[in-house]
Amino acid sequence: MRLRPFVPVTRERRVALGVAFFIGFVVLWGLLTWSGAVPKHFLASPWQTLLSGIDLFASQGFAVDVGMTIWRVVGGFVLAAVIAVPLGIAMGAYKPIEAFFEPFVSFARYLPASAFIPLLILWVGIGESQKLAVIFIGCFFQLTLMIAMIVAGTRRDLVEAAYTLGCGDTGVIRRVLLPGAAPEIAEALRQVLGLGWTYIIVAELIGASSGIGHMITDSQALMATDHIIAGIVVIGLVGLVSDLLFKRVNQRLFAWSFLR
Repeated sequence: MRLRPFVPVTRERRVALGVAFFIGFVVLWGLLTWSGAVPKHFLASPWQTLLSGIDLFASQGFAVDVGMTIWRVVGGFVLAAVIAVPLGIAMGAYKPIEAFFEPFVSFARYLPASAFIPLLILWVGIGESQKLAVIFIGCFFQLTLMIAMIVAGTRRDLVEAAYTLGCGDTGVIRRVLLPGAAPEIAEALRQVLGLGWTYIIVAELIGASSGIGHMITDSQALMATDHIIAGIVVIGLVGLVSDLLFKRVNQRLFAWSFLR
């Protein structure tokens, strides 16, 4: 198969290539463990990991942990989006607002959310608020800047045409900026939701009595690498499913943007 830049592939071939990579990865993983190249107490085999994952769901109530983790990720992400979307739109549309907020938001997005955990424990305790706050911090600043950049990139000729046709400032935002930026804003939301999944283990490291991160932490103390890997795989699968669902919703809401 000849590779050429930007030449699309069929949906069937894309699926086949993606599945082929996962098969190759699992085969390599199996060879490393079954050959003895890596001791089993350092890396459980794929089969042992699968059996452990089934046992976690069947007899150890792991479904409750998965549900709590999903709730925390979605809750923190929604809180971040509710504030970041209007703030990002305002920053992208109005330069004085951008000049006021952008330096601090740019500064804050480089701060690791995990560094706030000691402060968050002091401020809100070790309950659900602390975990939601970690996800919020990890998503909010990145999302705000992404949306501001998207809105600021609106074609100026469309804005000028709207003013020429008699639109006021509010009309330009409602009829030009928002419709034009909506598909990209939706994609930014999808991407930042992925960031939320990367922060959940950190959020559940301290003071959690449930969640995938709690299970992984307990398994670490027991050197149960099969449980640890099973938890990581579950996070990846749930995150992948949420990403695909988000993408499908975006395709339905903004079908025209996927035809380019």
